[in-house]
Amino acid sequence: MLLADFRDYIQKQDQVDDAYRDRSGWIRKTILNVARAGKFSSDRTIQQYASEIWRGDPCEIPPATGW
Repeated sequence: MLLADFRDYIQKQDQVDDAYRDRSGWIRKTILNVARAGKFSSDRTIQQYASEIWRGDPCEIPPATGW
């Protein structure tokens, strides 16, 4: 079953290749992708996991000194 969807994979990769060749369209897509990903930051995810799963409270970590 490893190659069961290989044809579909190749077709999608061809579509990605075509999209990449359209530089202005590709840049627009990448900017929108990054702009819409803000909600999924690792800081937010870790904070949510800590509070919802572990029921932990945030704690202040003082900045390192002497650097």
